[in-house]
Amino acid sequence: MKTTLTLLSAVVGAEAVWSLGPESFNCKMRALAWEYGQKTLPKYGKFENLYYALGLNDDCKNVTGPVHFSPEDARPRAPLFPNAGSDGFSVYVDYEKGNDSNDGSIDHPLKTVNAGVEKAKGKGAGAFVYLRAGIHYLTETVQITAENSGLTIQNYNGEEVIVSGGKKLDVKWSPHNIDNGNNMYVTDVADVDYAWGFQMNGVRATRARFPNGNVELPERTLEAGDPNGVKMIPGGSGDWTPPDLSKQGTQTYVTNTNPSQMRNFTDYGFQEYMVGINGPCDIYDPPVAYWCADAVKGGGAFAFRVPRGVTPNKSVISPKGGGPDAGLHMPYANPEGAIINVWRPARWANWMFELGKYDSSINNITFGKGGFQGARGNNLGGDFFIENVMEEFDYPNEFFFDKSASKMYFFYNGTGAPADNAEYVVPTVKTAFNLTASRWNPIRDVTIRGLTITAFRYTYMEPHGVPSGGDWALDRMAAVFYEGTENCHFDQNHITRVDGNGVMVSGYNRNATITNNEFSWIGGNSMAGWGYTNETGEHPLQGFDGTDGNHPQYTTIINNLAREIGHYEKQSSFWFQGKVAASVIKFNVFFNGPRAGINFNDGFGGGDLVEGNLVFSTCRESGDHGPFNSWDRQPFLTSQRTGQPSIQMAWRDMSHNFFIDNYNLQEGVDNDDGSSYYHTHDNFLVSGNQGMKNDFGGHDNYHYNNVYGYVGKGFGICAQIAGHEDAFYNNTLVMTGTVVGNGEGCSGPGKTIVHDLKVYTPNGTATECGHSPPQSPGTTVHKLPTDDEIIAWGRSLLRM
Repeated sequence: MKTTLTLLSAVVGAEAVWSLGPESFNCKMRALAWEYGQKTLPKYGKFENLYYALGLNDDCKNVTGPVHFSPEDARPRAPLFPNAGSDGFSVYVDYEKGNDSNDGSIDHPLKTVNAGVEKAKGKGAGAFVYLRAGIHYLTETVQITAENSGLTIQNYNGEEVIVSGGKKLDVKWSPHNIDNGNNMYVTDVADVDYAWGFQMNGVRATRARFPNGNVELPERTLEAGDPNGVKMIPGGSGDWTPPDLSKQGTQTYVTNTNPSQMRNFTDYGFQEYMVGINGPCDIYDPPVAYWCADAVKGGGAFAFRVPRGVTPNKSVISPKGGGPDAGLHMPYANPEGAIINVWRPARWANWMFELGKYDSSINNITFGKGGFQGARGNNLGGDFFIENVMEEFDYPNEFFFDKSASKMYFFYNGTGAPADNAEYVVPTVKTAFNLTASRWNPIRDVTIRGLTITAFRYTYMEPHGVPSGGDWALDRMAAVFYEGTENCHFDQNHITRVDGNGVMVSGYNRNATITNNEFSWIGGNSMAGWGYTNETGEHPLQGFDGTDGNHPQYTTIINNLAREIGHYEKQSSFWFQGKVAASVIKFNVFFNGPRAGINFNDGFGGGDLVEGNLVFSTCRESGDHGPFNSWDRQPFLTSQRTGQPSIQMAWRDMSHNFFIDNYNLQEGVDNDDGSSYYHTHDNFLVSGNQGMKNDFGGHDNYHYNNVYGYVGKGFGICAQIAGHEDAFYNNTLVMTGTVVGNGEGCSGPGKTIVHDLKVYTPNGTATECGHSPPQSPGTTVHKLPTDDEIIAWGRSLLRM
C-alpha cells in the first residue's frame, strides 16, 4: 500500500501547481495543510497518507524535517465501542464459525449478516447485531426496514470486521503464457457469470484494455508520455459517428411561464423552470433533463446528445504482432462484452458504452447501451480506451474473464505464479446495506459503525438520472443506501475499493449523519445526496415544486477522510448534492479526485454550511472547476428560506475552509452558471487564476474576510441587476498579477460592492476596474508579504 501511495503522490507532484507563489511559500503552505489535517482528524496521528498526497516527501523536507510514521499514521486500528448492556437485545454473527440455524448467542453465532438483521427486527432501541472478526462475504444486500428502527450494527469488541461484496474464488493457476517476459496464468472459475472486477488480496487488477495502465492511477492522454498514469487514445484519433436525432423518440419540452414562479434576480436567464422529456433523454431514468429542454443556457450550452460509435484511426492500431503498447490489437475475433470508455470533449464527464456492433473489416464500433454517465453531451468523443477484450490482455496486473469457458486470465505482476491461497474475489453485489422505507413509516435511529466495506461491484452501466440543472448524471445506488430514514448514523467505518458510490442519501431523509469515516479508492462519488421532485408525471411542471419534502434535509457530514475517488466515473466528488437542503459539511479532509471536490448541482433550498474543510488535488483528470463547484440553472419552490414556499433559496455559508486549487488553476470556489446566495468568508484560498468567480447570471455572492494566497486576480464576475450585486470586501489579496477585478461588475446599476481590501502585488501597484490605484473605499496596495506573514494569516482563519 505504501508503495502505491508514494507512486500516486509522485504523479500528483509531477503535475500539481501547489501555488503560483515562490517555492518557499509552497512548502510552508503544504506543511500548514498537513498540520491542519492532523488537527482536524487527530485519529490519523502524523497522517501519513496526507503527508505523501501533499508531496512533502519530494521537495519540502527542509520544512518538515525527517518524519517517521507508525502503522496507525496510515490506518487507525478498528474502533472499540462499548457493548450493549445486559438489558439490550444482542445477536452475534460469525461468517467462519456461525450457522444461521443457531440462536445467535455469542457461543452459537449466526453466519450471515442478513440473518442477524432479520432476527433483530422489532426489538426496538438498544438492539445490537455484533459482527465478529474476519471477512463477511455477502451474496445479497443486507435489507434494513422500519422494523429495524433502533438497531446498531457494529464490530464486536474492537475486532477487525470486513464486509465484502465479492465472490471468493477457488483457484488453481496454470501457465497461459510465461515466455518473453510475460507472466500470464489461467484458472477455471465456478459460479461466476460476469467479472465486474477482480481483486487479489484486496487490491484491484485492471481489466484487459488498451491503452495499458493501472486503473487506480489518474488518467493521462496517450501523448503525455506519463509512465505512471493510465494512458488514453486522443479523441482526434477516432472517426466519431454523430448522433442520429431522427431516430430518437418524440421529445416534449416543458417550461414554466407562470410569472409568479419565475426568478427576476438576473437578466441573463435561468428565470424559469424548464426540462425536456424523452427524445435524446430516453437514455436516462427518468427520461428527463434540463439539457434536453428548449433553449438551454450556460457555459458551452447546447442540447444533449452523444455519438453513436467510433472507428479508430489506423495510426492507433497495432501492426500484426505488435507489442503491448503498439496500438489497439484489432481486428478483434470476439469483442462481445467490450466496454468503450470515452471522455466528453473538454473532460467534463466520461461516458461508458457497451459494444453494440463491430465491423472487423474497418474496425468500426457501433455503441450499444450507455452514454448516460454525464448530463452534458457532444457530437464527438474525446480521449478514449477500450477494455474487456482478450486481444488487449497483454500487460502486468491485467485480467480477462472468458465467460463462455468460465476461465479467469491474470497477468501476475510478480515473480512466478500467483499464490493459489491468496484471496481472490470478483465483486458481484452492488449494495452492502440498503436502508429503504417510506417517509410515512421511516427507518429511525439505525447506526452502522466500526466496519470495513469493500469489493462491491461497479454500477456505471446501471440506470442514471439527471438530478437537476447542473452537469451531473448519477446512478441512484451506493454501497450504503439510505431512503426514507430519520436520525440514522454511519460512523467510524472504512469504505474502500468499492467500484460504485460509497454512501447515497436519497429522497426523504432527515438528520442523517456521516461521521468519522474513511473513503478510499472509490469508483464513483464517496458520498452523495439526491432528492426527488415529480418531473415526469401527468403534470411535469410539478418538477419545479420541492415543498413536499421528498429530499434529504439536515444531512451532517463531519470528520471524514475521502481520498482516491472516481476511478471509473470521473464526474465524481467527495460530496455531491442535488435537490438537497441544509447540509452540514464540516471538518473533513478531501484529496485526490478527478473532478470538483464538493459539488452543489443546484440552488434547491439552500441553508447549507461548508466549514473547516481541507480540500486539494481536485480536478486532476478533468477540465474546469476546483475544490468547490456549484450551479443554479433551475428555480425550485421550497420552504427552506423562511418556512413558506419561495423560489429564493436560503443563503449558503462557506467559512474557515482551506482550499488549494493545485490542478486546473481556475479558482478555489467556482460559483458557476447562475449560482447565487453564498456567504464565502474567513477562508484560506490558495492558488488559482482568480479569487472569486461568478458567471452566466450568478448574483448575490459575497466574499469577505478571506485570504487569497497567490491568485492571478481578485475577481471576475458577470453583469448583475440592482439589488442583487455581488460583494468583495475586507479580503486580503496576494496576487501574481496587478488586476484586482474587471469585467461586467465594474459599472452600471449592478456594480459589484468592493471596499477595504488589502492588496499585495509583486511591484506594489494594482488596477481595479481600469483605475490605478484602486478607487474602492478603504483599499490599500502593498508589495508582496513574506511567506510567514501569509501563513500566519491562514492560521488565524483556520483557528489554529
